[in-house]
Amino acid sequence: MLGTLARRLRWLGYDAEYRNDLPDEEMIRIAREEGRLLVTRDRALSRRRGVNALYLAEEELEEQIRRVIEVVGPASGEGRCTVCNGALVSISREEARPHVPPYVLRIHRRFMRCERCGRVYWRGSHWRGMQSWSLDINTP
Repeated sequence: MLGTLARRLRWLGYDAEYRNDLPDEEMIRIAREEGRLLVTRDRALSRRRGVNALYLAEEELEEQIRRVIEVVGPASGEGRCTVCNGALVSISREEARPHVPPYVLRIHRRFMRCERCGRVYWRGSHWRGMQSWSLDINTP
């Protein structure tokens, strides 16, 4: 139920794993093993013993993000892959060439690749809107 939140947190630079196909016990085990905060809208899950959890009462996405930032603090580093949560690393235009449309290669100079899934990113036309959204989120 928090997939959109996970994608937005990744875009902001948070290491935000997301799985909606696991039973609670498995999520708790993974969170413990990896030292993660389990963010949930399930009040009962958040109250379980031995789990570091944040219950989100907020229903609106922007309020959920503000709450996470309030509890966790600012993100460290650049954005992450919005699909798989992998770290993004800079790549050259030549490395990006086989993965982007020709017009993108002509217009853009900076490219990033996900270390985990290989997806290639660039600051496309949506970037300005996302930057504005990000500033709105980070403003009290």
